[in-house]
Amino acid sequence: MKTIFLIIASIFLINYTIAQEKAKKEIKTINIKVEGNCGECKKRIENAAYIKGVKNSSWDEKTKNLTIVYRTDKVTEEQIQQSIAKSGHETSNLKTDQEAYSNLPDCCKYKDQKCNK
Repeated sequence: MKTIFLIIASIFLINYTIAQEKAKKEIKTINIKVEGNCGECKKRIENAAYIKGVKNSSWDEKTKNLTIVYRTDKVTEEQIQQSIAKSGHETSNLKTDQEAYSNLPDCCKYKDQKCNK
């Protein structure tokens, strides 16, 4: 009887461990508002979002919406947003610093109303 109990407990533990591993490798899709103006912004934003663990990133110039597909075991949403903010573009949750914003080309300076299309 003790042997049967140990076998059942072992099977349960193995299944639980496998389930935990599968949960760690979850693929998630999120949408983030990212400020920008033009095609040059699109390229910069998508490249900044494409860090280790990100499978795909696509920014829509009209809606200012960035769609990201990523692995939750490799990268977090916060890390992705930090990378975007470092490129000079603000997200819905993170502001960029003035130096990064200043380094943007004039056509990409979304805070300047004269540059917005």
